[in-house]
Amino acid sequence: MNWDIFPESVCIALLAMAGLLLTASLVSMALVKLKPEHDYRELRLRIKTWWWIAAVFALAVLFNRAVSVWVFGFISFLAFKEYLSLIPTRRADHRVLLWAYLAIPVQYFWVWLGWYGLFIIFIPVYMLLILPMRMVLIGETQGFLRAAGTIHWGLMITVFSLSHMAYLLVLPAADNPAGGSAGVLIYLVFLTEINDVSQYIWGKTFGKRKIIPKVSPGKTIAGFWGGVLTTAGLAVWLAPYLTPLTLFEAAGAGCLIGVAGFIGDVTISALKRDLGVKDSGSILPGHGGILDRLDSLTYTAPLLFHYVYYLHY
Repeated sequence: MNWDIFPESVCIALLAMAGLLLTASLVSMALVKLKPEHDYRELRLRIKTWWWIAAVFALAVLFNRAVSVWVFGFISFLAFKEYLSLIPTRRADHRVLLWAYLAIPVQYFWVWLGWYGLFIIFIPVYMLLILPMRMVLIGETQGFLRAAGTIHWGLMITVFSLSHMAYLLVLPAADNPAGGSAGVLIYLVFLTEINDVSQYIWGKTFGKRKIIPKVSPGKTIAGFWGGVLTTAGLAVWLAPYLTPLTLFEAAGAGCLIGVAGFIGDVTISALKRDLGVKDSGSILPGHGGILDRLDSLTYTAPLLFHYVYYLHY
C-alpha cells in the first residue's frame, strides 16, 4: 500500500465516505422503524451495494498503480461480460468477441503507461475499425450492422468510459496538491454515489411528477433537481480538499455529475427495457449486476475526467 504518499485530505475523504454510508445505513433503519407503511427496501439495497462499491474503490486507490489499474480492468471485464450476456449475439460473432475481450487489457495497458494519445483513441477509433474488419472476414452479412454496433457500443460503455477512472490515478499528482493522484477519483466516486442516493431520497420524499415515465417510472423531477443541487453543493465543499478546481469550477463539476449520473442511469434502464430484463445481472448483493450500479459512472467518469483534464492538466 502507498499510505505514505497520500495527502491527509484523501485519507479523511475515505473515512468520510465510510461515515456517510454508515449514517445512511442508520437512517434507512430508522425510517423502517418510524414509517413501516413505506417500502424502503430499494433504498437499503442501494446503500448496501454502495458499501461494496466504495470498498472496492478504496482498495484500488490504496495500492500501487499496477494493482489499481488491474482492479479497474477486472471491473470492466465483468461489466462487458455482463453486457454480452444480455444482448443477442450471432453464432458467427463468437470469434469476434475474442478480439473485443482482448481490447480490455490493451486499453488498460495504455492507462498503466499513461499514454494519453492511444488511451483516448484506441477503442473509439481502432476497435471501431478492427471489429467490423474481423466480422467481414468471417463472411456472415445477416445482422452485420446490428452486431457491429452493439459490440462496439458495449466496449465504449463498459471499457472506454470506465477506464477514465483508472486514468485519473495516473495523472500527475503535482498538478493536484490538495488530493494527489487519487483525489479526483475519490471526488468522482463519492459525488456519483451521493447523487444516486439523494436523487432516490428526494424523489421518494417530494417527487410527484415523473420525468421520463416510459424509461424509468421511479424518476421524478423533484428527485432529479434535488440530486443535482445536493451534488453541486457537496462538490463545492469538497473541491478544495480533493481537487485543483476553483469553487466556480467545482459548482460546474457538481452539476455535471448530477446531470450525467441521471443520464447514465436512465440510459442503462432504457437498454434493460429494450431487452426485457429488470436487472442486468445478480453479481451484487440484492441489487442486480455490475451495470445496475455502475450505470451512472459510465457517464460521469469520462465527462468529469475531460472537464478536469481540460481545466488543469
